[in-house]
Amino acid sequence: MRIPRIYHPERITHPGEIELSEDAANHVGRVLRMTAGQTLQLFDGSNQVFDAEIIQAGKKNVRVRVGEGTTEDRESPLQLHLGQVISRGEKMEFTIQKSIELGVNVITPLISERCGVRLDAERMDKKLNQWQKIAVAACEQCGRNRVPEVRPVMTLEAWCAEQDDALKLNLHPRASNSINTLPQPVSAVRLLIGPEGGLSEQEIAMTAEYRFTDILLGPRVLRTETTALTAITALQVRFGDLG
Repeated sequence: MRIPRIYHPERITHPGEIELSEDAANHVGRVLRMTAGQTLQLFDGSNQVFDAEIIQAGKKNVRVRVGEGTTEDRESPLQLHLGQVISRGEKMEFTIQKSIELGVNVITPLISERCGVRLDAERMDKKLNQWQKIAVAACEQCGRNRVPEVRPVMTLEAWCAEQDDALKLNLHPRASNSINTLPQPVSAVRLLIGPEGGLSEQEIAMTAEYRFTDILLGPRVLRTETTALTAITALQVRFGDLG
């Protein structure tokens, strides 16, 4: 049986006994139904992992004995920041989960003209909390020991206007560039994925003003969630650690 990997939101600084967080305790005690004497592995976002043994397990509280930490770096050399216009239903959750498995470091949900999702502030806060939990679960599953940040929702233009040194890419069906024609080396990418209806002409022009490079993935029109994962995979193959 595979040893469960559990995220601990506070830095583990030395061996000893600790209480798992409420979310972790619920997963270990209620979902996995683990009991005293069983082992698990903790990670705290520091790129270290810690072997731990359960010494007390209930439905709401789990206490473990933690050993020495060891560094396990599974991060890609390519820094990827995904700007994803919010998609409907479970598509956004799917994109967040799979993009983290593929090595994305930061995700910013975006609002654009054709974004089909409209949420008030309270519901948006709940969504952000849910999306960050999905990020944690994806790391627990795929073996990453640093948890990517899901940032607060921004407008498309505000995100495009942020200053950094990354290569800025925008998927466009009529682009003349492809990922294979991008010059090497590239160590950081800011990748924009539009909504299901695509960006408007005005938004495409705006991205050009902020020096985004239009790229084409191929001859077929992909759904927004397929586009994100295809582009991330292609970037990791060319500049990162896939393939």
